[in-house]
Amino acid sequence: MTTVTPSLDCGPYLDVSVQSSAGAGAPPRLENQDNYLVIDSSGSAAFLHEQAGQRQQVADWPAGHLRVAVLDGMGGHGRGREAAEAVVGGLLAMPACHSLGELSARLDLLHAQLQAHFGVDPASGKRPGTTLTMLELRPGKPALLYHVGDSRLYEIIDMQVTPMTIDHVPATAFAMCGLLGEHEWWQQVHGEHRCQISQAFILGNAFANPAELADGLYELSPRNLPSYLYHLPDRRALELDPRAVYLLASDGFWACADPCAWLARWPGLFKAQHSARAMTEALFAEMTSNPPPELHIDNLTAIVLRPLMNDDTAAPIASEQLCRGAP
Repeated sequence: MTTVTPSLDCGPYLDVSVQSSAGAGAPPRLENQDNYLVIDSSGSAAFLHEQAGQRQQVADWPAGHLRVAVLDGMGGHGRGREAAEAVVGGLLAMPACHSLGELSARLDLLHAQLQAHFGVDPASGKRPGTTLTMLELRPGKPALLYHVGDSRLYEIIDMQVTPMTIDHVPATAFAMCGLLGEHEWWQQVHGEHRCQISQAFILGNAFANPAELADGLYELSPRNLPSYLYHLPDRRALELDPRAVYLLASDGFWACADPCAWLARWPGLFKAQHSARAMTEALFAEMTSNPPPELHIDNLTAIVLRPLMNDDTAAPIASEQLCRGAP
């Protein structure tokens, strides 16, 4: 089943669309453990509950403020889906955030509360988790990014696809310890498909000590990242470039033998479209009709953000140095 969200009111400067499905070519009974949240500029929220699209009005939501998030639940036997749904519920109840410190504090608290709520599954000895890649979009100010897990935010300008987040995976842990160089890290993270994860919301982290799972979240920042990843901290202000299209997506979109070749098709795919909705539809149609070779069937969720500008608007200089692809 594919869920396409109806129209959203994202104001005059942003075009947003979201779509989710169990996967390209997925068997009928495959559960969609992904989720998403879009709260538009009027406070109307779109998300999934029990794999079906829902709409809800958020009380006292400030006009012009937006929140978008992609989540990929993990845990088996429905607990991954339930974990992602619980985080969406927490995001729906969380007031609009106006600073990075406020956003981080509220989400770290939500992580601890949900971790205590879910506890450990007595059957498996494990607790569920979910990725969380989200943007808090404040009117007239840079967006606020908060990232946990291996879903991603991409920036697409002309024919260049640039990852704007770092996957929380073993290769990143090795790079932080100086055991992987830049080329090796890029190959393992962006050049091939791997299923392991080192940190997730609710689950906890294996960055602090790879031998055991710690309860808290481990923020990746210039204090602990290698020099070639300094510019991609998990939590930061992000100036959206009006020339770009931004894509928040779960990892089912690059779970294939040659992710780089597949991602290189995206700019041409998007360039032929003239709205965020047309772009999401084209991406999902391409996954179904012309998927990358050796695609691993997985849940798919994507949010496309297309900044809008008129002819009198000049492109701003980015407020941070951006990575322009693998070395």
